[in-house]
Amino acid sequence: MKQSIQLRLGQHLTMTPQLQQAIRLLQLSTIELQLEVQGVLESNLMLEHDEGDNPAELEVKEGQRENDAVKDAVEPLAGADSDIASNADSLPAELPGDTSWEDTFDMGATSYSAPGDSDGRDFFETHNSEGETLHDHLMWQLDLTPFSDIDREIAATIIDSINDDGYLSVSLEELHEGMQLDPALEIGIAEVQAVLHRIQHFDPVGVGARDPAECLIIQLRQMDADTPWRKEALQLVQDHVSLLGNRDYNQIMRRMKLSESELQEVLKLVQSLNPRPGSQITTATAQYVVPDVFVFKNKGKWQVDLNIEATPRLRINSHYASLVRRADNSEDNAYLRNHLQEARWFLKSLQSRHETLLKVARCIVDRQRNFFEYGDEAMKPLVLRDIAESVEMHESTISRVTTQKYMHTPRGIFEFKYFFSSHVGTSDGGECSATAIRAIIKKLVSAEKPSKPLSDSKIASLLADQGIKVARRTIAKYREAMAIPPSNERKRLA
Repeated sequence: MKQSIQLRLGQHLTMTPQLQQAIRLLQLSTIELQLEVQGVLESNLMLEHDEGDNPAELEVKEGQRENDAVKDAVEPLAGADSDIASNADSLPAELPGDTSWEDTFDMGATSYSAPGDSDGRDFFETHNSEGETLHDHLMWQLDLTPFSDIDREIAATIIDSINDDGYLSVSLEELHEGMQLDPALEIGIAEVQAVLHRIQHFDPVGVGARDPAECLIIQLRQMDADTPWRKEALQLVQDHVSLLGNRDYNQIMRRMKLSESELQEVLKLVQSLNPRPGSQITTATAQYVVPDVFVFKNKGKWQVDLNIEATPRLRINSHYASLVRRADNSEDNAYLRNHLQEARWFLKSLQSRHETLLKVARCIVDRQRNFFEYGDEAMKPLVLRDIAESVEMHESTISRVTTQKYMHTPRGIFEFKYFFSSHVGTSDGGECSATAIRAIIKKLVSAEKPSKPLSDSKIASLLADQGIKVARRTIAKYREAMAIPPSNERKRLA
């Protein structure tokens, strides 16, 4: 093949570094954005926290500072940091023992207040700590319990075989076979069972049980002997647990010779027990949600504002910006110019993120106004394309904006994606959102008779009477999504 040189003209889409940065910031959650900002502050000397401005004027002033720095990087930007007065010369040689720090020094705006003080919560309640595992909790109790060396080794093996729910995951025979003990000791299964019996009375009570029935029996036996209905509850769990699982209350009443009111008291005692004792000791840390926007009603109109407290407040350092010389090509000046340019790009991307977030949030509130007025049942069908067309953006951009972004409303805190749902046709030709259908199902289930719960077919029939055409399998799917058990498991005594 003959080689040749050809000139071709064409168009292709290229993502510039600025665009890539803007897209990355757009899809970050509030907490992730704060980490990103912290990383940029540590790597770019041109950026600094803006701590001297009024939060309400942040967006306007931030844009003005950035434009001033771009327009003339030689002169300092407006709003330079105020100097901090030094109190070193005024320090007394000695202070009385009962003197407080605030009595001697004027802290002003720089005083430190513990997080959570403003809302009355304890300081330590606002800080995460590493949770204790169930294994650690049991081993701690094992160290406090008098055991022989052999029994302690057996107990440690048993604790290692207890799962997160608090149940013994292997049989006693398997435990006995797996123990690396001296054969001359002749340790039998009976001794393993005796050690297990002692562990089952560790905290939480019932841990180490081999099945739910044994777990409930252990907890009932730990109760005071004078506890009302304790004897009947033990009989129910020991002899009629299969009937209890099937909710065959009529058969239970006949076999135990109890009236309906008496069986209700027995069931109330059984339901007060914990079938998963290990769940009381969890390593999961609380997940805090920081709302990105606030939605409130002002003078009869719904308004949306950014959460200023969660919005990074940055500005270009005027001192370093003034060191940039336009005609200087030295290495140090090039280093400062690069950092200044990166700072400008980051501030623009940050401002673009805030504007896009606010624009999308206002559009969602405008489309779902009925939800804020009347609740979930008034939710309208909404898809990403509807918002994308309204704000003149691509659907992928809307998807990034609505992921891990939260809205604080008078009805609670919701993720942006909560307001998007598919639709189901109605008999009059209209549409009903899936969120509204789930709310109606939840309302119907909460109002049903405990002794005769509504089946999925009955719920579908009731929705059809309201003009909403939903198949039975769709009802089952929505019900499972809301963690509502089927009708046979919801059956209760009247």
